[in-house]
Amino acid sequence: MRALYLNHARPIEQQPLVPVELPTPIPSQGELLLRIEACGLCRTDLHIIEGDLPLPTLPIVPGHQIVGVVDRVGRGVTRFQAGDRLGVPWLYSTCGQCAFCRRDQENLCDAARFTGYHVNGGYAEFVMVQEAFAYPLPSDISPIHAAPLLCAGVIGFRALRLSGIQPGGRLGLYGFGGSAHIAIQVAVHWGCEVYVFTRSETHRALAVRLGARWAGQAEDNPPERLDSAVIFAPVGRLVLEALRILRKGGTIAVAGITMSPIPELDYALLYQERTVRSVANSTRQDVRDLLRLAAEIPIRTEIRAFPLEEAHRALQMLKLSRFSGAGVLIV
Repeated sequence: MRALYLNHARPIEQQPLVPVELPTPIPSQGELLLRIEACGLCRTDLHIIEGDLPLPTLPIVPGHQIVGVVDRVGRGVTRFQAGDRLGVPWLYSTCGQCAFCRRDQENLCDAARFTGYHVNGGYAEFVMVQEAFAYPLPSDISPIHAAPLLCAGVIGFRALRLSGIQPGGRLGLYGFGGSAHIAIQVAVHWGCEVYVFTRSETHRALAVRLGARWAGQAEDNPPERLDSAVIFAPVGRLVLEALRILRKGGTIAVAGITMSPIPELDYALLYQERTVRSVANSTRQDVRDLLRLAAEIPIRTEIRAFPLEEAHRALQMLKLSRFSGAGVLIV
């Protein structure tokens, strides 16, 4: 099978992904082999490729927002059959036995493995997935529009939950890429007033089109204080900017897997029971709930599609925020 291999972490401008031919995997007990149709691009892919995250496995095929059709099933598979279209997200497996797994926090499992990080992912023609970590997709959404739901959508959805935003509340979104453009559709569906902070005029225009009440830059003052905020951009100083306009008792959810250092914090910004919390990975229930909601709203993803062979160009554009919405590789 065709695939893009990362042998050594390097800046994306140095084109570190190497085209290779790999043996097509053979599914074993409880596994599915998917023929990949599309794989969403994520900033986590960039963090892996460029070495911002410690790399547990090299070489590796990146990519973890995968849509594909079941090609073969392993022994004991009962939920799916050849021809089913499924989604594969970031969370590849968990131990199922630790304290975190037992209390519905499998996203924090110490033995968790992640797609495109511990095991080969979606920058390829085929991918292996465990039956328990694969998901049927809404029937009325195309593969390229479904792919961003599997990480960008799910992480944004979990971040909204952890931010404590309530229907009718005032929500701030910092950064407006693949994840935020899905999260805003959920928040608007919940009846929230959404205020978007982003440097890009194009992204601000998209935010307004998707229902934002106001859009500006992080240093601006919105017309109202925020009840909650989600920070998607990996920029530490945004925590201070969000605290500056957060009401008493409000919560900020930081949705990135990595972030630049947060500057020294004046306690007065945090006082009055304001909360700052991180968002780490997602659970299987998060994925199920988001996919169900995506069909109900329905969520419409804004995508920029690229052939697999143009992955370097697509990732460079992602790094520079050169397109709105989410990028997707067509395999």
